Amino acid sequence: MICERPTAIRRKYCVREDSAAQRYNSAVMTLAQNEEQLVEALRALPPKVADHVITWVTRLRELENGGRLDWSDTWTVEDLADARSASLSRLEEREQRDAEAR
Repeated sequence: MICERPTAIRRKYCVREDSAAQRYNSAVMTLAQNEEQLVEALRALPPKVADHVITWVTRLRELENGGRLDWSDTWTVEDLADARSASLSRLEEREQRDAEAR
């Protein structure tokens, strides 16, 4: 394991010679085993899905810090238009797949 000395700005960073440095070509902070598993799982996800997970975790952290979720069930005109468009797109895709399967 190769470690850089801590500086006034950075904590001590360690890189495993065999894995992280070769795969990601960057220094990695020493993590607990469960943190490493979480990072590996997050990196395995497609970027958009990873962004959703990060957003979800951020919201959970806000709740833990006394934050509140907006449980409003009021939809704006734009929300309704987006939902309608997505629904119609899915319906068209399903109908097209069904027609091709016949």
